[in-house]
Amino acid sequence: MKLKQVFIGALLSTCALSVSANSAFKEPSDAIEYRQAAFSMLSVQISDMGAMLKGKIPFDADKFKARANNAAALAKMPWEAFYEGTDKGDTAALAAVWAENDTFMKKATAFQQYADELAVAAQSGDKAVIGKAFGAWAKGCKDCHTQFKD
Repeated sequence: MKLKQVFIGALLSTCALSVSANSAFKEPSDAIEYRQAAFSMLSVQISDMGAMLKGKIPFDADKFKARANNAAALAKMPWEAFYEGTDKGDTAALAAVWAENDTFMKKATAFQQYADELAVAAQSGDKAVIGKAFGAWAKGCKDCHTQFKD
């Protein structure tokens, strides 16, 4: 039940952010820079967690929890910066983001849900549980990149 409430809250906050997005940025380039920064910070989280799960660095449950919590918060951020006019400029976003926006936003919502589920799983400290949740989240990244990122 708690996970469902988190998902609904994330969905509602995404919708609210999308409505107010244009007022948050002075220029489309500001929005592009913002979303790229959010994705860059997400990349740090996913890289560190992935390295722990693959044994490239020692698994540290507390550090993993912190990374997972960061990822859950960051996973909600970039979507407000995808609005009309932000398809031009220094961006790797494909035109499909705007042409197939309903599909794009469904994938964004799923990505946020996977990130929230990973944060919950990380609280267990159980690498098997964490690994499964991490795999779903990483698949969510790849699914979106395949269709919507150059």
